[in-house]
Amino acid sequence: MSAARDAFIGAMRQVAATVTVVTTDGPAGQMGATVSAFTSLSADPPSVLVCLKADSRIARAVADNGVFCVNILSEDAVELANCFAGAFDQSKPNRFEGLEITATTEGPILPKATAFTCSLNHTMIHGSHAICIGNVTGISNAGEKPLTYMSGAFHIVRPKKNL
Repeated sequence: MSAARDAFIGAMRQVAATVTVVTTDGPAGQMGATVSAFTSLSADPPSVLVCLKADSRIARAVADNGVFCVNILSEDAVELANCFAGAFDQSKPNRFEGLEITATTEGPILPKATAFTCSLNHTMIHGSHAICIGNVTGISNAGEKPLTYMSGAFHIVRPKKNL
């Protein structure tokens, strides 16, 4: 027995998620997409997990390239998040156009992003999504505050003041 889909989606909208862009580069080409399902998995070995829509171009490219890069967007990167979510694909089909990226063999690092470059270790399909586990091969810590997403809108993170 499963929970009702609408109830599940409604409850998940209340969960704040760090906004990330997963990029990849290799034989299948350079690609990137905005993703909210990202988490650390293990420190021994350093590894992360991202969930990608199984039938998406980014999931196919990550599988074919065998590598990916998770870019944690800075709080001022709303336009970048929208771009890699496909909001401007009609007018700007190359999502990387005009960006000052840092090229890596796993995928581009985006401006002001904290990034985890990864080799794809394992992929498992569950329902509509591919769960991609990556062994972290490199870290670029930009030290920026992250952009988050909750209830259909972008948010910024601020510490709660002690009373």
